[in-house]
Amino acid sequence: SREFFEKEWEGMWTKVWLLLGRESELPEPGDWQMEPVGPEEILMVRQADGGVKAFYNVCQHRGNPLVEESKGHVKRFVCKYHSWAFMPDGELNFAPDREDFPEGNPCGKVRLQELACETFAGFVWVNMDPDCMPLKQFLGPIWEEWEAREVGTWTRTTANTMWLPCNWKVVLDNFNESYHVPTVHMGATTSTDRTKISSNINTYFKETRFDLSDEGHNRMVMEGGYGTGSTDKEGNILEPLASQLRYWALDPADFKDNPEATRGALQKAKQQLGPERGFSHYAKVPDQHLTDAFHYTLFPNFAVSLWSDGFHFLRARPHRSDPEQCLFDNWWYTSPAAMASGHEGGMGAGPEEVEVTMLDFDKGDSIGPAIEDDVRVFVTQQRGFRSRGFKGVYLAKQETRIRRYHELIDDYIAGRLPG
Repeated sequence: SREFFEKEWEGMWTKVWLLLGRESELPEPGDWQMEPVGPEEILMVRQADGGVKAFYNVCQHRGNPLVEESKGHVKRFVCKYHSWAFMPDGELNFAPDREDFPEGNPCGKVRLQELACETFAGFVWVNMDPDCMPLKQFLGPIWEEWEAREVGTWTRTTANTMWLPCNWKVVLDNFNESYHVPTVHMGATTSTDRTKISSNINTYFKETRFDLSDEGHNRMVMEGGYGTGSTDKEGNILEPLASQLRYWALDPADFKDNPEATRGALQKAKQQLGPERGFSHYAKVPDQHLTDAFHYTLFPNFAVSLWSDGFHFLRARPHRSDPEQCLFDNWWYTSPAAMASGHEGGMGAGPEEVEVTMLDFDKGDSIGPAIEDDVRVFVTQQRGFRSRGFKGVYLAKQETRIRRYHELIDDYIAGRLPG
């Protein structure tokens, strides 16, 4: 509802740290990015001292936005309405007819409205609350885990974005559980054995670890799975697992009829060979990080699956006025060593990040393999929420993260902030 949308905006969105820009896209002083979040547009600018500042994208004269594009470079931000010019640090540098203002020359008095801004893991984070806690405190245990991964050096190799006809929380609810995976992604039937390790991860809830942090973030750890679907009828290891084994000096034939043994073997081989092949972060993380999926949901609107050399970036942002629309990002980042070798999801290409591709849901564009399955459910679920026949959720224990997630939103609206 619009009523809840407004409460949510004032009580929660304006009080939390939001992951927005990417530091690598702001290499030089004067480089900027602009990203929308609900009714606001946030401008992030690289400073002469190497830091990054964030401002609301609005001229302080008559409220006109300073930029319309998503990124660029400036010596000054010049408003297209009356040519007021602001320096990259937010200072008003020029105003036409400055002697005509009864309150005196606005230069030296007026600045762009600044937000709290910090950088971490290669991203730019902002908070609209002037009294907010430091980002490190907000992230809690996430900080050290991501720091060890060196994800700040990783490169974006896929970037698909589209507006979806659903509320942003529908997206995050989905990524707060794996209960849907056998049905939505694997064509499950009543005879599906949910205890079988399938594909590259084991999503069976009894063998999955679920962690909730006091700060409101959560983590789901799924073991690397190389069982069902990893061999042919004769028990021979299939692709892409076979090539992965060979890259790490392991013979696929040694694991015939025993694909589950590849998990431990890959961990050992990666620890031994990784550093000399440029995978420097391998020495800083536990063995489990080298084969398993660590799926995080960072409150309020960001989910990411972290693998040994790639992370799946899933972000939903609210529409400026319609609670039944959201902006959804489906991006992928790859480690430098994987980029250079073309291995572990790398592209074998240079370090340049791909540009964002804006797709159109109404035209039938696909946002990406597998995730398009989720998107179909997002849209139908939004329709179902509108039925007077839907009386509320009935959650399994493995969906506890969803319950906690909505409790935290309610806490923020009520003024009960964590920490």
